[in-house]
Amino acid sequence: MIFRDRIAATKPLVFILCLLPLAHLTWSALHGSLGPDPVAQLEHRSGDWALRLLLATLAITPLRRFSGWHPAIRFRRMLGLFAFVYACLHLTIYVVIDLGGFWSQLFGEIAKRPYITLGFAAWLLLVPLAATSTQRMMRRLGRHWQRLHRLAYLAALFGVLHYVWLVKADHREPALYLGIWSALMLARWPRRARYARGSGAAMAPVRN
Repeated sequence: MIFRDRIAATKPLVFILCLLPLAHLTWSALHGSLGPDPVAQLEHRSGDWALRLLLATLAITPLRRFSGWHPAIRFRRMLGLFAFVYACLHLTIYVVIDLGGFWSQLFGEIAKRPYITLGFAAWLLLVPLAATSTQRMMRRLGRHWQRLHRLAYLAALFGVLHYVWLVKADHREPALYLGIWSALMLARWPRRARYARGSGAAMAPVRN
């Protein structure tokens, strides 16, 4: 009970840490310290944190498996929802500031720019995940909830590829994210292989 109380007491700290990038971004915008292209900085930094938090969410299961620290699962929902918040902020900045609020222009950009297509697809995949993140929806969807939330793997991949295609010069950071995503997928492979070799038709669900 004491250990569970410590985890509960830690969650507000994790919440504050997830808010710090937004606070820093807001402070930088208000004080004009975003450089010569502040809109691009707002877009890039919000997108970076959306991707980082999404990858952190996917890292929870491997962390539990290899470290044995099972309470880590209690932070997954918070990290995933904050990833969605930053992804929404990233999209909003692009549409409202960069495109002047013209949604029709957004759809034109999606059609002609593959990296925007992937970024928008990643955001669309996160919408049902955020909408079904409550305990009530988990109970209502049952095993289908597990299958639905595996879309987080694809959303993260689309987000990484969006970043890879967006960057025109220094690809080291997007390459790092692609490496992290690949490592997280490989960390899940042994578990999936064991299920595939099982004797029953029904397989145990794989958590995000």
